[in-house]
Amino acid sequence: MLQFAIVTLIWGTTWIVIKYQLGDVNPSWSVSYRFLTGGLTLLAWCAVKRLPLTVPRHALPFLFAIGLFQFVLNFNFVYRSELYIPSGIPAVAFALLMVPNALLAWAFLKRPVSRQFLLGATLGIFGVGLLFAQQLSLPGSRAETMLGLTLVIAGVLSASIANVMQASPRALTFPALPGLAWAMLIGAGVNALVAMVFVGPPQFDTAPSYWLGFLYLGVFASALAFALYFDLIRKMGPAEAAWTSVLIPIIAMAISTVAEDFRWTPLAIGGSALALVGLVVALRQPARRPDPQR
Repeated sequence: MLQFAIVTLIWGTTWIVIKYQLGDVNPSWSVSYRFLTGGLTLLAWCAVKRLPLTVPRHALPFLFAIGLFQFVLNFNFVYRSELYIPSGIPAVAFALLMVPNALLAWAFLKRPVSRQFLLGATLGIFGVGLLFAQQLSLPGSRAETMLGLTLVIAGVLSASIANVMQASPRALTFPALPGLAWAMLIGAGVNALVAMVFVGPPQFDTAPSYWLGFLYLGVFASALAFALYFDLIRKMGPAEAAWTSVLIPIIAMAISTVAEDFRWTPLAIGGSALALVGLVVALRQPARRPDPQR
């Protein structure tokens, strides 16, 4: 599916771009700039397509919750995790997003989890584990690594809650793109408020790598990718759509091979292969029986 491929390719590149967002600008301000750009881009697209620019008042609490979990907590945890660990580790950890997505969708949306999906997920998790073992064996402070991993796990859980909310019947009661735009703008506003209270006035970085990075993250990795991803959640379900996160670390690590001197070992190659096999098994549609009336 084209949407699946686009989301995977875009988000596979974001981890290294986020690395260049860290430095002089506090992560909360960087996240705020990103989703302000993303929300305004989506509203501009809605105006071009003559879609509604507002949402019903009853949708605002729901959109606030999505903005809080997806665009505040999730990304603050992720950005801060990369202060302690290489960019490949958060990408690898997010490959496990399908697990809480499937469990939360089963618990709250009554979506069944098939044996085929469980088998594929097991293969995928084992493959990701091999990649994870490779990253944990790198030199560095074990305490900092564990702190980074804890932040990433918190980000995964926050993202999973927002994912399942997008698949709920409540999400279908308002237009998807305007709703996503306002969730991003709410997230940008909350991030700015948090940054103002705990960090101080807005911070800026004049380096081209910073501004080009947050424009890429805002327009492509936020406005475009989240619009496609949330549409996938509604079409496929939160567990199945989260399989994009299994392929993303493979792309991220391929980039790390060039940008961060990542070394491909037999474990890493085997883990990537298992993750791909798990993806095929989990998402393969069962063969339809022929209609006897035809």
